[in-house]
Amino acid sequence: MLSNLCPSLIRTLTGLTLMTLLAACSTPRQQTPPPPPDLVRSEIVRLLPPSVSDRQGWATDIYTAFESQGIAPSVENLCSAVAVTEQESNFQVDPAVPGMGGIARAEIDRRAGKAHIPNLLVRSALDIRSPTGKTYNERLAAARTEKDLSAIFEDFIGMVPLGKTLFGTFNPVHTAGPMQVSIEFAERQARDYPYPVEGSIRHEVFSRRGGMYFGIAHLLGYPVSYDRPIYRFADFNAGWYASRNAAFQSAVARLSGKRLALDGDLISYGFGPSLGQTELAVRSLHAQLGMRNSTIRSALEKGDTADFENTDLYRQVFALADKAAGNPLPRAILPGIVLESPKITRKLTTAWFAQRVEERRVRCMGRASGRLK
Repeated sequence: MLSNLCPSLIRTLTGLTLMTLLAACSTPRQQTPPPPPDLVRSEIVRLLPPSVSDRQGWATDIYTAFESQGIAPSVENLCSAVAVTEQESNFQVDPAVPGMGGIARAEIDRRAGKAHIPNLLVRSALDIRSPTGKTYNERLAAARTEKDLSAIFEDFIGMVPLGKTLFGTFNPVHTAGPMQVSIEFAERQARDYPYPVEGSIRHEVFSRRGGMYFGIAHLLGYPVSYDRPIYRFADFNAGWYASRNAAFQSAVARLSGKRLALDGDLISYGFGPSLGQTELAVRSLHAQLGMRNSTIRSALEKGDTADFENTDLYRQVFALADKAAGNPLPRAILPGIVLESPKITRKLTTAWFAQRVEERRVRCMGRASGRLK
């Protein structure tokens, strides 16, 4: 029908430019068709590390995560997901954590101390029999995985009055599944989840299908302008756009002369009116930037979105910093974050995590057949 209308449009709308008419009458370019599902699944099987069992099952769940979220199943994307999973759990759906029961008991004691609850009362509560027939102490001693621990806390919060005093309705198990994805993130991203939910999204994250779906969403489900996958790996560990924001902080530090933690946090998320060090450093540049504090704040609040790169603040800071440096500065760097968790027994950083995942990605790429791009 469009081809029949174009001649009359050309005769009638003589004020339009030739380029506009050509655009209106041209045939849209064909999109490259997606590769066949069987090809993608067979390639995923090839890309998995040799030690992985139930390879077809893993391939099916990974493919579904990509397909249902509209993420291109390129070799680079697939290998990125494979590499993170290998790093986080070595493809264990519910990986064991050494000393899990002790970690949990320490958290209970910490919260009890903060709430000024006597140890005797805590011990009495843990000696109560839980819905499984075992006492909470017995279940804690036997806990091996985060799934075990999450179930204990769910029962403890729901069945023991002291549980609500210590935890409210907040289960302290934050991450789960083969990609160790944030449960809070999964709950925010659950709208288009392609599977029937069994119990709750929390329970789904502990499954292979749910853990891979939400883990891949966290890794690849947001737009970036990075030139290397390693920055996505850092973001997976530190939060979306942490690598981009750390580069912005570095540019601000160069211009302001202030020492900043290059952690990717552009504003303070604590309670009260205090401002973060990055925001204070940017405000010190107000004369050079010609911006009010409210404008600066508004831009920094976009730091967890792609839109931050379109703000005048982002553009002007880098324009000034590039000029001062005499060359373009990097728009992404690995954040300088030391990882802290009861599960971590040695000093690790976000940069270490990203570099280890990148090494795994490269090995995965070497296993590719060349049938996918």
